[in-house]
Amino acid sequence: MNNSARRRMTALRLAAAGALVLAGLGGAPAFAFEAPGAAAPAVDAETVRLNAWFDAKFEEEMAFSPMSRGYQGDKTDYDKIDDFSEEAEDRKMDWQRRSVEEMKAKFDRAKLPEDAQLSYDLWIYRYEDAAGYAKFRRNNYVFQQMYGPHTRIPQFLMQVHKVDDVADMDAYIVRIGEVARAQLQLLDIAKKNAEAGSRVPRFSYEAMIGQARALITGAPFGGEGESAIWSDATGKIDGLVKAGKIDQAKADAYKEAARQALTTKWLPAYQALIAWFESELPKADAVATGVGKNPNGKAYYDMLLVSSTTTDLTAEQIHQIGLDEVARIKGEMEKIKEQVGFKGTLQDFFKFVRDDPRFYYPNTDAGRQQYIDAATAHIAFMKQQLPKYFGILPKADVIVKRVEPYREIAGGAQHYYMSTPDGSRPGVFYAHLLDMKSMPIPQLEVIAYHEALPGHHMNFAIAQELTDIPNFRKFLYVNAYQEGWGLYTEKLGKEMGAYKDPYSDFGRLTTEIWRAIRLVVDTGLHSKGWTEDQAVQYFTENSAASEGQIKAEVRRYIIMPGQATGYKIGMIQMEKLRKKAEDALGDKFDIKGFHDTILGRGQAPLDLLERRVDQWIARQKAA
Repeated sequence: MNNSARRRMTALRLAAAGALVLAGLGGAPAFAFEAPGAAAPAVDAETVRLNAWFDAKFEEEMAFSPMSRGYQGDKTDYDKIDDFSEEAEDRKMDWQRRSVEEMKAKFDRAKLPEDAQLSYDLWIYRYEDAAGYAKFRRNNYVFQQMYGPHTRIPQFLMQVHKVDDVADMDAYIVRIGEVARAQLQLLDIAKKNAEAGSRVPRFSYEAMIGQARALITGAPFGGEGESAIWSDATGKIDGLVKAGKIDQAKADAYKEAARQALTTKWLPAYQALIAWFESELPKADAVATGVGKNPNGKAYYDMLLVSSTTTDLTAEQIHQIGLDEVARIKGEMEKIKEQVGFKGTLQDFFKFVRDDPRFYYPNTDAGRQQYIDAATAHIAFMKQQLPKYFGILPKADVIVKRVEPYREIAGGAQHYYMSTPDGSRPGVFYAHLLDMKSMPIPQLEVIAYHEALPGHHMNFAIAQELTDIPNFRKFLYVNAYQEGWGLYTEKLGKEMGAYKDPYSDFGRLTTEIWRAIRLVVDTGLHSKGWTEDQAVQYFTENSAASEGQIKAEVRRYIIMPGQATGYKIGMIQMEKLRKKAEDALGDKFDIKGFHDTILGRGQAPLDLLERRVDQWIARQKAA
């Protein structure tokens, strides 16, 4: 992602990866703050002044992104979708540069206490990271099948835009046209990037054609049934009638206005997207590989690795770390194979776990509900264990849903969707349930912990709910931190009493080796020139993941270069920091305090996270 893509990912997020609509955990928020293990620092006058400056600047920044406001539950500019033009990106970049200059002129870093220094450094980090992406604007894949704006912006309108009164519905109607405008802006950039040599492989265009067509099929566009956007619009209008906010005549008028906006604005924009996707098919690579072959591709990938891992590790070093981790985890897998009494090689065991029907729910609606119910039960178990390991807990609840049909992909990666700071909208663990043969039961438990608790819901919800840090830190996204945390918590789950079934523990190792494989495959594709088939072969030989998962995963790495390296690099660093704290503190080491130190001040690049842990260790020693 370049800077514009980074802003899009922030505005459209996630979030991180896929699933939607059925069983929730129900009721009022399930969590509340307890006494934090890592006490919030005392606030001096200069910190108060700096934080006020940050919050004022963050409010200025939010003016660039009405969608970011929406994700936060803020209805300011509720009738607008972000300006995705390159001119708008240039204005945002210039604003960021000037804000850093202003901060340096107004505040002396040396006179600030440690947490204020962290805020100061993070403000600079955000700018420098964005500036790195801005140098590679033409290398970005604007549209792709995983989190492309053609599906993510409609998801924002349908899932985030709440309609509580007539003003909200008026804004919704306007936003239908705004979605169309945004897609055409992005299409213009995508065309320029493709002409410059940054074109996704053929499989991605093929998938996106299907996704885009699904968004203009059914009423009011034609075809069977109702389109997802029409169902959403009419459902929200009917909700106003039910709530007594409007009468039926007004509801009919709203439906006609929505129909007009969809057929005269939304439809032509999506037809233009589909036409361009189809025109690109003959030009796109049938044999998919990485970005290294694109103009300036090697330098682009090197920058992506720096951003995604927040380290200076080279592609070759990351590749070797991956190879070493794959070998180590295979040794642990051998022990479980022996534990369950399987006779045969580890490869044979991979095939057994991959192919045996006992490890999959039926590919039916009943089977999909079984998956959601099982994930919900694992999350409920984890809720009971959290207070033993964490002092700070989120107020917002988290639920499990299936990915919406218009963006669902067989074997697509499950992902997390953020709650609101006030807890009124729960976090969502989304699962792609289109093909249940791509959703092995042994991996269900570990993925629930990664995406929900104690994984992404903890790191995102806690940060948003903090009251004593500048607002920009509550919504900061650092790939290596948040994905490293998610992977760290997968292993932490075992310490917390999970994975009682050895096959579930094998599923845990399957997902860990999966992330180690990512280091090998991502660098292989983008730095060593591997093809999709080579990447699939390596993945298959070293994992029990299903065929559908492996294919979808490799295609994800191809169109999201570098992102997948943050998981294992971040986890390794967090484990090193825990070992460092345990060695330094001995009997004084407190697991709650350590976890609250990691989570209790928001996200940070790995070097600044290490500084935070070092400061906590020093305070514990002094105490």
